[in-house]
Amino acid sequence: MMASRVIVEPAPGSGSWNMAVDEVLLEAAAADGSCTLRIYEWDAATVSLGYFQAVDDPSLESRFPELAKVRRLSGGGAILHHQEVTYSIAIADGHPLSVSPGVLYEEVHRRVIALLGQWGIEVRLRGEALRFEAEPFLCFSRGDARDIVLGPHKIMGSAQRRRRGAVLQHGALLLARSEFAPEFPGLAELAGFARCRREVIDGLCQALVGLLPGETVDAGLTDSEWTQAEELTRTRYANLRG
Repeated sequence: MMASRVIVEPAPGSGSWNMAVDEVLLEAAAADGSCTLRIYEWDAATVSLGYFQAVDDPSLESRFPELAKVRRLSGGGAILHHQEVTYSIAIADGHPLSVSPGVLYEEVHRRVIALLGQWGIEVRLRGEALRFEAEPFLCFSRGDARDIVLGPHKIMGSAQRRRRGAVLQHGALLLARSEFAPEFPGLAELAGFARCRREVIDGLCQALVGLLPGETVDAGLTDSEWTQAEELTRTRYANLRG
């Protein structure tokens, strides 16, 4: 069993790379029991489709014709990754947080709520899911009970994928409004948030690292994992269009 790892990407990655690495970390958790916290950014505005969303959904091309597009391994609605910082956490089978999907959601989100509270921003869990006749295309238009909201506005949502008892959860903290989806204000617009991204990244690491079991090390991918991620980037997670 590998030690628990914290991976902070040194530079923003493409959508294909980001999703490939998250799958590699899930597979590592399933195969050898390793647990990993990863914090990363995106090198360009990118739309990630939920695993079950149709690539020919008219909303994709009508709203985001010029943007890079990739499919996530997790479910849910499409996410515009732009003015955000993204986390992922891979937990091995047998860890208490792997037993129930809701437990990991709430533990991660409560720690983020506490972090933002330290920065003077009062947010909360939504508490009650929003209901729609048809689910909106974009994740941030949807309303899960465990979303983090500031007033009525969603500023963090997460999604999961499970494999052989292991679980990967990843989610996005919306720092500011994107010109590609101006209906979603971020922390900058809602709370005057002006901390630099490095401080946000460090804060998320400190808030979430305690969820990993045992001792943790700052480490990157192994050589084997790097090779797997490169292969997945070229194949499964090649940009859909754009």
